[in-house]
Amino acid sequence: MTETGLPEWFPYPSPENAPVSPAEPDFDDRVEHHYADNDGVRIHYAALGEGPLVVMLHGFPDYWYTWHRQMDALSVNYRVAAPDLRGYNLSDKPKGIENYGMRALLGDVAAVIRSEGRERATIVGHDWGGAVAWQFATRLPEMTEKLVILNLPHPSGLSRELAENPEQREASAYTRFFQQEGAHEALSAERLARWVSDPESRGKYVEAFRCSDFEAMLYYYKRHYPREPYRPMGPPEQKVRASVLQIHGLRDPYLLPGALNDAWEYVDADFTLVTVPGAGHFVQHDAAGLVTRTIANWLSR
Repeated sequence: MTETGLPEWFPYPSPENAPVSPAEPDFDDRVEHHYADNDGVRIHYAALGEGPLVVMLHGFPDYWYTWHRQMDALSVNYRVAAPDLRGYNLSDKPKGIENYGMRALLGDVAAVIRSEGRERATIVGHDWGGAVAWQFATRLPEMTEKLVILNLPHPSGLSRELAENPEQREASAYTRFFQQEGAHEALSAERLARWVSDPESRGKYVEAFRCSDFEAMLYYYKRHYPREPYRPMGPPEQKVRASVLQIHGLRDPYLLPGALNDAWEYVDADFTLVTVPGAGHFVQHDAAGLVTRTIANWLSR
């Protein structure tokens, strides 16, 4: 452990387990950059392609670029929009934890959809983006075409594991540090980008994190991650009505696969679960080709 209470390897295991590769040489030239407005909060998003809309939501510590491999492939048949979550990179960073409630986060996604002139979209989310995506599909079914979740169990499954599984409680130890006052002072752009292996890509991440608000990043944990003493949430009052594809890298040291059990009970439509034994938390990088092909094939059914 470090003096800050964080493990030496934080935020994620050694870089060889997260082989983020640079985008295609012309990707940065082809991608578009736009802003959506949610009640005065500007949300930056990158976009590419034409066709049905797919909105891709990143997690922590990350930004829109995490999806570049998937964006490039999907843009052949879809309009793909990848926002920076509020607090991150080029999106606005309102001060105060009250500005990071779920209603505001869902409003940001809806604002991107409206900015694209659409009424609904397929929502894809990883990590905290996955948490937002689960809630978006649950609370705004009329705006959700389909739902794709990467390495974020349904909140009910995660709360059950935190309450009943000591291994999940240990895996979530870092979140308890993040929930402490002043925890953001232990973070730095360079530290948060340690998980990125490619030097060119890591430089992009460091730049994005330098533009971000570390306190805002941790508001997600303070506001939405379960706190001790952990108690199971029980089944949700509303089930997801959209078709769901869930992809989970089984080497994720933070979100253990036990939380996937009974996930289909939270979905009132067809549910597809794909587990990837050799991939970790950042499954969209660890198994980029498999993830991209799986999403593309599933969407084209």
